Amino acid sequence: MDTGVDLEVSLQGGSKTEKTPHRREQPDAMETDAEGKQQPHLVLANKLFLLTHSDVDDIEKVRIRDEVTSTVVADDMAPLYETLTASSVLELDQKALDSMRAKIEEELKKLDEKIADAEENLGESEVREAHLAKSLFYIRIGDKDKALEQLKVTEGKTVAVGQRMDLVFYALQMGFFHMDFDLISRSIDKAKNLFEEGGDWERKNRLKVYEGLYCMSTRNFKKATDLFLDSISTFTTYELFPYDTFIFYTVLASIISLDRVSLKQKVVDAPEILTVIGKIPHLSEFINSLYECRYKSFFSAFAGIMEHIKLDRYLYPHFRYYMREIRTVVYSQFLESYKSVTIEAMAKAFGVTVDFIDLELSRFIAAGKLHCKIDKVAGVLETNRPDAKNALYQATIKQGDFLLNRIQKLSRVIDL
Repeated sequence: MDTGVDLEVSLQGGSKTEKTPHRREQPDAMETDAEGKQQPHLVLANKLFLLTHSDVDDIEKVRIRDEVTSTVVADDMAPLYETLTASSVLELDQKALDSMRAKIEEELKKLDEKIADAEENLGESEVREAHLAKSLFYIRIGDKDKALEQLKVTEGKTVAVGQRMDLVFYALQMGFFHMDFDLISRSIDKAKNLFEEGGDWERKNRLKVYEGLYCMSTRNFKKATDLFLDSISTFTTYELFPYDTFIFYTVLASIISLDRVSLKQKVVDAPEILTVIGKIPHLSEFINSLYECRYKSFFSAFAGIMEHIKLDRYLYPHFRYYMREIRTVVYSQFLESYKSVTIEAMAKAFGVTVDFIDLELSRFIAAGKLHCKIDKVAGVLETNRPDAKNALYQATIKQGDFLLNRIQKLSRVIDL
């Protein structure tokens, strides 16, 4: 089933491997080496995101639109093409659409014939390969519903846990292409259940990156940080994004999730991060200036990083949230060194005006993000960090009251 193998390799960004009847179960079509490329559909998804982004220049959009059109037509993505033309992202070319539909119909006919031939004349593995080829074809043309339906059929023909896991990865990639978080969540849960039946470490490590990207995309930066950091030395998920992008996500998530000591140990001094961080614009200065308390340099790098986040399809929905969180981190770090400090001194340290700092801090204090108060008359900031033991005592009292209320309600029910 060469069609199935070729499509599988193309969709995963891996290298084609020879399949033999009796081989140990291991990552095959899902396998990518250090030179692995990003899955073409996810590259296309990012271009579609940029095509509708207000910050992208019109001239750049013309170039991107031509690339998107070429990719869609080359892969016969008629379902996606119809959606894009209906929303005026692309201009309708009826001749091109008719041609794509004709090619799809012809290819489906061939795939159905191969399935029928395999079921009549060949073994179970060949039948599975034939159904997989049809699944991958639906993925290639961007027909999510039919692809998921065909993947279920293929799963019914699949026995090996590793191969069933590969099918889940295809569903995950479709989920990220369409930003279908329900599909992604269900697929991750399914993958974890499959791992209880077995599975290799390579696929488990790959799943960590997929789950980390899902957590980051749904604003769970703490969990995303843990998963990304666990995957730094074992990263092979090149079909999702390049390693440089992975490090970019890891550093950004870590800064707002880790304490200062952990950030130093796991990120600032991490050899895997140090080898590539210099290739990513502003990122090295961003994290090092924060750790070294060079706040003017930090804000300069911060502006560059924000431009990068704006153009990232996974981070852009959380742009304002991330801006707030990172400023909370840097202001808290500065104030931690003082019991009181003048607003003028803080403004000078950050390279901004007194009025800007006054407005910024008042918002964060009102939101409960910073533990300090502003003495506007004296022009002084006074910190009032909560005592850790007192906070634990208050939390214990609160939980105790909650437990007593539950017990009283339970006792009333039992008495009745």
